[in-house]
Amino acid sequence: MELGLAGRCALVTGGSRGIGRAIVEALVAEGVSVAFCARGRAGLEEVAGPLRAAGGRVLAIEADLSTEEGAALAVGQTIAGLGRIDLLVNNAGGSLRTGPFQRATAQEWRQVLDLNLMSAVWCNQRAVAWMRANGGGAIVNVSSIVAREYGTSAPYTASKAAMVAMTKEMAIDLAKDGIRVNSVAPGSILFPGGSWAKRHEEKPEMIAKMLENDLPWGRFGKPEEVAAPVLFLLSPRASWITGSTLVIDGGQSRAF
Repeated sequence: MELGLAGRCALVTGGSRGIGRAIVEALVAEGVSVAFCARGRAGLEEVAGPLRAAGGRVLAIEADLSTEEGAALAVGQTIAGLGRIDLLVNNAGGSLRTGPFQRATAQEWRQVLDLNLMSAVWCNQRAVAWMRANGGGAIVNVSSIVAREYGTSAPYTASKAAMVAMTKEMAIDLAKDGIRVNSVAPGSILFPGGSWAKRHEEKPEMIAKMLENDLPWGRFGKPEEVAAPVLFLLSPRASWITGSTLVIDGGQSRAF
């Protein structure tokens, strides 16, 4: 299916590894000019180098999106470097393994909320301002299946649930401006250097039980299996989809 994305300009946050990297690579393959950001220069160049060598137009931005200044830098450099921002994917995030509500400290709450929720808020605010003045656009917020059911980290669960709620509000409010906003809720995704890869090494017995009892297909998801639906939601092919959250988990979650 031709997605109709060629010639657009996009920003992908948290784009140096895992799901973010897969989205960057998939967008470039579709002819999109892509800015992407992360906190480490080495990781950024590891992704950007091969894409540039293959003829892709990419802009690697070193920025800490857990601060409002970092988010402003990422969006500002995208518009300055690419000339526009038609598409935004808010993928930056992570968990501190804070544990349940009674163990999470106030500082941990702030850190997790800033990294997962507020980074998206700050990027959305600036990207939406440009999109409203320039004919619209499309946004995908990357949430998680824990936004819909129990998760073991209270701050992480709350931050991802808030992203889903924000997505619905934004979608309704911004429809008049030609801006579609959706979210995706991935399940457990395995990639080098990610949290599940680390758990594979640290707790192999736990992972074996999880594969047997919790993952219907007997395996973890792959980053590219999230990237493909994200591209569809960003594309004109999804023109009548907004305010939705697409679960991408191979049947892992139990919520209806």
